[in-house]
Amino acid sequence: MSPELDKQLCEKYPELFRGRNKPMTETLMCWGFECGDGWYDLVDALCFAITEYCTSYSFKVPEVIQVKEKFGGLRFYLGVVQKECFDALHSLIDQAEKQSYKICEVCGKPGEPNIGGWIKTTCEKHKQHYD
Repeated sequence: MSPELDKQLCEKYPELFRGRNKPMTETLMCWGFECGDGWYDLVDALCFAITEYCTSYSFKVPEVIQVKEKFGGLRFYLGVVQKECFDALHSLIDQAEKQSYKICEVCGKPGEPNIGGWIKTTCEKHKQHYD
């Protein structure tokens, strides 16, 4: 993700990304958001949902330890989560991860995983770059 969008997410959700600048011995967020700009809205919506859920039920907002693409889909990992909200937060994450397989990681338009070379979820326009 571009440095500008990375910065926007970290500023918008400081509790979630409080470890963004920790060393690699403490978090994988030191590498930033390891996915394309096309998933910005998806990641933003997920961060909003997690923060809203935790705030509305007075749970501690967990720290995000990694955001990346793997096998064409979003992977979003949290650190320690209170057991009372574990299932709800992981359900939100599962929904976002499933949605990522329908969104072009490059531009955010509708897409699908292309399986030929590097697996990447793209629209038709961006598919050619990953065949």
